[in-house]
Amino acid sequence: MKFAIIYYSKTGHTREMAGIIARGLEAAGGEARIFSVEEALDAAYIEQCAGVIFGTPTYLANTCWQMKKWFDEDSHGIALAGKLGGVFATAHYAQGGADVAIMTILPHMLVKGMLVYSGGAAHGKPYIHLGPVALDAVGNHYEECKADFEIFGRRFAEKARELFADK
Repeated sequence: MKFAIIYYSKTGHTREMAGIIARGLEAAGGEARIFSVEEALDAAYIEQCAGVIFGTPTYLANTCWQMKKWFDEDSHGIALAGKLGGVFATAHYAQGGADVAIMTILPHMLVKGMLVYSGGAAHGKPYIHLGPVALDAVGNHYEECKADFEIFGRRFAEKARELFADK
């Protein structure tokens, strides 16, 4: 089963977390490719994917403009409807707006016809309600949360397999 991770990263943190999620997708038997919105995306590959995960750094308590632009303008012509979709964010502080950044992307996914995956509390710990968040200015959170990102990728792939195994 194929998966894509589409992200923007200024400092490299969001890119690093995309790689960790990809490890989780692959550990669950999926094929994962990572795409920056600053580069050409392989639309044919993305259209073959069962799921797409979006990653954003948090700027001014919201998603970055590069991700918003991608949804508003650059995603036209890429069929996302019916795919499982997820979101993750990076931020400096716990109250820095990562939840808002994630929530800003979710309506874009819904408008594109995607099925939204959260991970929720149903899977138990670690609880990943909206999507995983990595904080780089809070103790050792950035390093400690990497396991949660990998678990998110694994759970995402498992849910996609559950939904789309017969297709």
